[in-house]
Amino acid sequence: MSPRGVATPDVRERLFAAAERVVERGGPGALTSRSVTTEAGCAKGLLHAHFTGFDEFVAELCLDRFARTAAKSQALSGLAGRRTVAQNLEAVALALFDSGGPAISGLAMTRPAAALHIRQALEGGAPGFTAIQEAITGYLEDEHKLGRVAESVDPPTVALAIVGTAHHLLMTSWPGAPDPRPPMKRLVAALTEG
Repeated sequence: MSPRGVATPDVRERLFAAAERVVERGGPGALTSRSVTTEAGCAKGLLHAHFTGFDEFVAELCLDRFARTAAKSQALSGLAGRRTVAQNLEAVALALFDSGGPAISGLAMTRPAAALHIRQALEGGAPGFTAIQEAITGYLEDEHKLGRVAESVDPPTVALAIVGTAHHLLMTSWPGAPDPRPPMKRLVAALTEG
């Protein structure tokens, strides 16, 4: 527990990581501001000192994780010609399911204020599924030029299918549901084989 009056370094990430652990253990119903701060080992008021409320915290957690996956997808362009196309795409697609992604995304959608905050941020240019889709399209176009993707593969359509499926799996998964990773891997393999 951080003593009163002592700055807590990397507060946002510390709270976000704690929230992910809470959701992984107990599902979205276990996520409260108290459970997050207890898991983070910090003062109870720290979350509310950095966020206007729990809805903003949940929304910012989702947006932060979208931004991380979008950044990872931007790195795809440097992977053209390396490993297999399916391995490179899987790494990005499966990153969306890391750290309680389905439960946290589902939680955000059940909280109207959080969902509105996310939508407004995305409309304002925050990276989300569109950035991931664009990066996958660009990567597949690069692989097309290298001859590593069949001519029958249409990069924008494949990117939309991958991102749309990931979105669907995120929104329809819950703790205890079948692991969404195997169907995602099968989809990526099927789409990249043309």
